[in-house]
Amino acid sequence: MQASLAVSSFQPAEAPWLDTILKGDCVAALDRLPERSVDAIFADPPYNLQLNGDLHRPDQSKVDAVDDDWDRFESFAAYDAFTRAWLLAARRVLKPNGTIWVIGSYHNIFRVGAAMQDLGYWILNDIVWRKTNPMPNFRGRRFQNAHETMIWASRDAAAKGYTFNYDALKAANDDVQMRSDWLFPICTGAERLKDDSGNKLHPTQKPEALLARVMMASTKPGDVVLDPFFGSGTTGAVAKRLGRHFVGIEREQAYIDAARERIDAVVPLPSVDLSLLTGKRAEPRVAFVSLIDAGIVRPGMFLYDARKRWVAKVRADGTIAAGDRVGSIHRVGAQVQELDACNGWTFWHYERNGGLTAIDELRRIARLGMERAGA
Repeated sequence: MQASLAVSSFQPAEAPWLDTILKGDCVAALDRLPERSVDAIFADPPYNLQLNGDLHRPDQSKVDAVDDDWDRFESFAAYDAFTRAWLLAARRVLKPNGTIWVIGSYHNIFRVGAAMQDLGYWILNDIVWRKTNPMPNFRGRRFQNAHETMIWASRDAAAKGYTFNYDALKAANDDVQMRSDWLFPICTGAERLKDDSGNKLHPTQKPEALLARVMMASTKPGDVVLDPFFGSGTTGAVAKRLGRHFVGIEREQAYIDAARERIDAVVPLPSVDLSLLTGKRAEPRVAFVSLIDAGIVRPGMFLYDARKRWVAKVRADGTIAAGDRVGSIHRVGAQVQELDACNGWTFWHYERNGGLTAIDELRRIARLGMERAGA
């Protein structure tokens, strides 16, 4: 039976913040987390909507808009200072190869994006969440606001090895590259949490499908996902279902109680259903010379194209020679064909059991050896 979540405080000797909700101000709570401890961040900060007075429909009924105190700031300067503070604190706990997602509307996302760049984050994409059922513009003085924007960024411009599950996303999208415009409905129906009066518990609850796409794109099972504005706990619910860890930060007790109850009810998916499809770009890089170092290829060995039109000899330094052409397996492959480029791994073959086999098979053998050595 799943243990109930707890609102915990950080204890340096342990990691009690994993899969828990930390109560309090987001900056103060972030400062208590270990440096470089989370793999991904999803942040849904206050939008600073700057609403003045009530908003009504044409029939004079009141719109249930965001008018909570946590979304009010006295000026743009105050909002900017708040934004810089939490982004700095978040950057400290993000691993060097981690990424951050920040969602917002036209009220705030441009200010947030500028602050992120000023603080050293490197923007990878902006994602448009296009809503299938957006709220109308009741006054008829502007376009209907039918989308929100997410900024996806790495910790800095030099960050390498961040998670992007390209092949899984492409396969799920009918073998077409996943685009940066995502179509999802806003959170409605049974998924929308309600208070005891039947009203929306949280005014900006995000749909689970949106968070699932974020996590399936940029995290792996077992990763830690931080949400510094936890609200109704969508990030935690999706993380638990998808086999990720989470840590949430929230200052409102009513939201904490609802999020805890919601997450406790989530049943994680079996690990077999969480396996990620990967392609060659996700595999460790193997240089041709590594095959020589491992004894898989020997100097003096002959390589051929699939029809034996050309022959090359392997040299001890990891290059190959075909007549007077000397260089990498790719360069020499291109030169003998008089082409600009060539994939040497699939072009060159070696003799095996009376036939020819692409040297890419030898690279596969080398990768298996690397995986076993690292196990």
